[in-house]
Amino acid sequence: MAAVNVAKRSPAFLQLVLDHLRAVRGVRSRAMFGGHGIYCDDVFFGIVSNERLFLRTDDTTRPRYEELGMAPFRPTERQLLRRYFEVPVGVVESPRRLEEWARESIRAAVAARSGKRGTA
Repeated sequence: MAAVNVAKRSPAFLQLVLDHLRAVRGVRSRAMFGGHGIYCDDVFFGIVSNERLFLRTDDTTRPRYEELGMAPFRPTERQLLRRYFEVPVGVVESPRRLEEWARESIRAAVAARSGKRGTA
């Protein structure tokens, strides 16, 4: 049976993520369902849960996550969010790389919001 991402808050991990995303103007977090949503202005693009970061993907970015063996966000045993994939630890630990991945995620979220095909 697959592990369940039972949401819990981690102020230290959340702060690390926000610190590493400092260069992305407008990034903020908001508590949600025991974890935190990550926003750029009003664009929801990430989730922090259980000391892990999940970013919004699209048809272009998702294969990279899958090639690295990363899994989609599973808030409960019965629920799977295939648009949000876990970010590798090496990326989370690198402000430059995390900023790059976050900007791609923000673009995917904005494109999905505007209804562009192939981005969901």
